[in-house]
Amino acid sequence: MLGKTINSFMYAWRGFVTTWKEENNFRIEVFITIIILFFIYFFDFSLLETAISVLAITIVLCAEVINTAIEDLCNKVEPNHDPIIAKIKDTSSAFVLVSVGGSVFVGFLIFYNHFF
Repeated sequence: MLGKTINSFMYAWRGFVTTWKEENNFRIEVFITIIILFFIYFFDFSLLETAISVLAITIVLCAEVINTAIEDLCNKVEPNHDPIIAKIKDTSSAFVLVSVGGSVFVGFLIFYNHFF
């Protein structure tokens, strides 16, 4: 039982590392995450502000990982251009865009409290 759990974490870590290596946007998002976490600490955000910020960050990073998995699967299933595959990949990318947009809005609301 413990061995299967450890293997599951190892596979998940491998997926994280793969996403890190292959996706420039993911690396940018992680870099922005580090900056935001610094601001959260430096400007002494409340527990609620911190929780909401971490949730927004997590949603964006998860969306990027899911987008990467969907794009890789689509490329494996159909390596040539296909309009349906293109639509699936575009929709998956839109998922990331919507999550980033929502997170930016949430971040603006929270940071507004501390800077204006």
